[in-house]
Amino acid sequence: SGSIELQKNKIRTLWIELDTAGLPGGDYRAECRISCGEETAQEALKIRICNTALAPHTLLYTDWFHSDCLASYYQAPVFSEAHWRIIENFIANAAEHGISCLLTPLFTPPLDTEVGKERPTVQLVDVTRQGENYTFGFTRLDRWIETAEKYGIRHFELSHLFTQWGAKAAPKIMAETETGYRRIFGWETDSLSPEYVDFLRQFGTAITAYAAEKGLTDRMLVHCSDEPGGDDLAWYEQCAALIHRYFGAFRHIDALSDYAFYENGLVPVPVPSENSVEYFYGKVPQLWVYYCCGQFHNELPNRFFSMPSIRTRILGVLLYKYNCAGFLHWGFNFYYSQLSRRPIDPFSETDADHAFPSGDAFTVYPGKDGTPLPSLREKVFFDGLQDLRALRAAEALTSRKAVLRLIEETLGNISFTHYPMEEETFFRFREKLAELTQ
Repeated sequence: SGSIELQKNKIRTLWIELDTAGLPGGDYRAECRISCGEETAQEALKIRICNTALAPHTLLYTDWFHSDCLASYYQAPVFSEAHWRIIENFIANAAEHGISCLLTPLFTPPLDTEVGKERPTVQLVDVTRQGENYTFGFTRLDRWIETAEKYGIRHFELSHLFTQWGAKAAPKIMAETETGYRRIFGWETDSLSPEYVDFLRQFGTAITAYAAEKGLTDRMLVHCSDEPGGDDLAWYEQCAALIHRYFGAFRHIDALSDYAFYENGLVPVPVPSENSVEYFYGKVPQLWVYYCCGQFHNELPNRFFSMPSIRTRILGVLLYKYNCAGFLHWGFNFYYSQLSRRPIDPFSETDADHAFPSGDAFTVYPGKDGTPLPSLREKVFFDGLQDLRALRAAEALTSRKAVLRLIEETLGNISFTHYPMEEETFFRFREKLAELTQ
């Protein structure tokens, strides 16, 4: 029970979640009652709890976590105790809604940053340079990982080691030097310069040893550059070779949609966009997929404000059909304008300064006192992840062939650009799936 404020002739929506943990399978009746003074409205709902538990959540799902945006919005000094408290609150929300792989800022992530500019420093790794030698400290990284593991997140997506859109430069890296604490690499640093290559060699040795000591090697993923294009292939190849050489203990993944990058052996785990996934399907052992601002046409699933919820929730069924190992999205809490030119208030500016469709840049809102507020889009997306787990539970009881047959009989021959848009059709599918797991 609780209280809400209602206004005459105004529509308000309630999102109600029922915790069924510990309840035996069967049919139940739930009653929702709203009272105002002596007036009462009520609605009874029929709820069926299946006897079969959901399958374990094994999808590697990352929605990029922007810790600098939290510092900026809440005016909290980076990695102060106040900032760490806020980070933990948002990590808890991420884990509660299915995020199982956390973007980890070894160095300030070179993402959506204007050329020549920089985002606030959120660097977990301490770097000290003495001459040509580097030493590294991992105390903050330890705390980051321990905080994530506290909420069940076990995989860590290491921030990109080259800039976005082609890997042309080094990310922003700060270090203690003979002349004080300062930036030693950034936009001005050619990514293949001898100085940066030597840094990668030394850092690769250190982070590989750290991961082995902590038992993290199999749970860390490494990035080269985000969204390189076909014209970047030759340059990316040289940068990827450094990743393979110095960070080869980790899985190398990158969001890119040109099949040539995978075909030429440059990235073992490519992450194509939804509208490019058919080029990779059946050819990549660990198929990932992503969507962002560009996936709005041809009924592609996404989570924009303007889309009906079915276009968000259907993704879970598609991830099952295409047997995807992972899903990536870029904006869990991006509270900057495009290219990180300035902070924004996501309650009043939902499109990153007219850059992206509303709903693309974040799925949680920054609530009072550093507490995240979930969006309906986050809730519906999580429902899709639960659908995926239910499908896998049904497969364990029957077979993958039987589950695929159920999908085709109820939803048709669905793809990322073709699926039923009627809610009634989807809920009939969900009922049939429940029957399969009884």
